[in-house]
Amino acid sequence: MSTIHWTEANTPRSARWHSENATPPPRRVVGADDRTRADVAHRLACEGTALLWRGDFHNARRLLQAMGRRIDRKPPRRGDSPAESFHLYRRARGHRARVLGRLLVLLDENHRLDLRRAPDVRQACTEAYGPPSEPRAVSLTELLGVIGAHQWRTKGVEVPALDARVHPHYGVFSPVRGEYVDLVAQAPLPAPADRRTGRRTAFDLGTGTGVLAAVLARRGIDHVVATDISPRALACARDNVRRLRLAGRVDVVGPGLFPDGRADLVVCNPPWIPARPTSALEQGVYDPDGSMLRDFLDGLTAHLAPGGEGWLILSDLAERLGLRTRGELTAGIEAAGLRVVDRIDTGPRHPRAGDAADPLHAARAAEVTSLWRLAGG
Repeated sequence: MSTIHWTEANTPRSARWHSENATPPPRRVVGADDRTRADVAHRLACEGTALLWRGDFHNARRLLQAMGRRIDRKPPRRGDSPAESFHLYRRARGHRARVLGRLLVLLDENHRLDLRRAPDVRQACTEAYGPPSEPRAVSLTELLGVIGAHQWRTKGVEVPALDARVHPHYGVFSPVRGEYVDLVAQAPLPAPADRRTGRRTAFDLGTGTGVLAAVLARRGIDHVVATDISPRALACARDNVRRLRLAGRVDVVGPGLFPDGRADLVVCNPPWIPARPTSALEQGVYDPDGSMLRDFLDGLTAHLAPGGEGWLILSDLAERLGLRTRGELTAGIEAAGLRVVDRIDTGPRHPRAGDAADPLHAARAAEVTSLWRLAGG
């Protein structure tokens, strides 16, 4: 178990260190409060010293914002190629996260935040960390993420294709980008393999919140099996299936990618950037070496019923950033013994596509998300 150590009122103290991103505990921790100046906090954090906040909660948030402004004075430089710009951008974002992550707060043994004007974070922390047991130190940025995730989980995210809300859990990618959901809601469904009964089955691989499984069930698929490798995603999907009253038509199983058996339709929306994620949430976007994409393609034919289809929903942002070529994608499809039946494309609607200040704006603005209808060769 990792711990942090600091001195308070001339008394040595320690607490369990917790980081969802597996960040190592800081070696040096000093106290900070309402008297701490942003310049000093920024300098210490850049040098690797963590600051344990003991003042007003809202002042801690203001200090975090002030530190962020100091980091942002030096924006990431643009590279000589889209791929270099992407790597420089990721490096800058990583540096920003590390520096801001050195402002810490202490949760007591009941997940309570003992700071002036602090919100009640007990339920949010229980949802993210499990039942309370002992005091733990966490970064303020992580705690703000936990609070935000609790609010999303409580309010839900409106999904027009379902005419309902989906409730993301902490660490599970939220369906705020509707392009891929709408593609699944509109693509023509394959004919059932069993024409006597007319029943159709589908697999939703990497289900996350369960949104695509729910869309397929609402479209008339008789039985959907949803999978994920993340225990948090599995719990989230089961919660949403229950909320949407689809428990009789959607089974959530795992952890794993493919379930047993074959289906008329196998749907997969893998992470679209072949790079290493730095958090559990980023696993919905970044996939080292495109391993999930490759595993989906390689295992698809063995899990398709006769006449079945695999739907690959994938953004071409990686291609526009020079991280993968279209030729590599089509070669992977062919090598897996698959053929392309059709491809349905849609443009970006998310806010970042219109942010000209984003270093990756040109690629984001031109991004195309496609639903590839694949069948056995």
